[in-house]
Amino acid sequence: MLQTTSWRIHDLSKSDRPRERLIRQGAKSLSNQELLAILLRTGTKDRSVFHLSMELLKTLETIQSFRDVTLEELMSIRGIGEAKAVHILAAVELGRRVYSASSEERYKIRSPKDAAAYVMTDLSGLQQEHFVALFLNVKNEVLHKQTIFIGGLNTSIVHPRELFKEAVRRSAASVIVMHNHPSGNPTPSEEDVLVTKRLVKAGEILGIQLLDHIIIGEYNFVSLKEKGYISR
Repeated sequence: MLQTTSWRIHDLSKSDRPRERLIRQGAKSLSNQELLAILLRTGTKDRSVFHLSMELLKTLETIQSFRDVTLEELMSIRGIGEAKAVHILAAVELGRRVYSASSEERYKIRSPKDAAAYVMTDLSGLQQEHFVALFLNVKNEVLHKQTIFIGGLNTSIVHPRELFKEAVRRSAASVIVMHNHPSGNPTPSEEDVLVTKRLVKAGEILGIQLLDHIIIGEYNFVSLKEKGYISR
């Protein structure tokens, strides 16, 4: 990865410039800094484009932070004006849509690992808890994914009505719920277990099975079904 912030694009030989390397070797060969340099296109009078891209990466700390960055946060970085910020936001949103479209083509859940993989990129590294539901057909294929709420998990907030109302609307045969732990540790809390038991009972009454409750950590997960809190 390029670390030098004083270099300008034209200081590099043509074959070493990010755009030319992307054409020749493919986008996967570039570092995050180089990809950002292509999006930013130019630096400022006193800051090279490599300086700006490195400053952006340092400010956001992790690449996952780009998912939730705002126009104002980007423009708070010296050298990044509205035009550059808009380019970055557009690229992030396009990537999100591409990923969403490819992952929602009747993805089949065969195991807790499959379910966790479906949301791992979206939920790992978030600073708030997101409670997400996957609505499945009789073949355990994903009909729909929906964020039910954002915030701390407790039994008063996670009301079965909101979850199963959507399940009925989607004609779902079963549901998998999942949420992230911002700490990165997916160990279930007592509240997680209580919420799970409540949703299992509600699903039994409605005839819509809760297949699993999966807790996402920092690119790892725990299945409450595998832990024995949901009967097989």
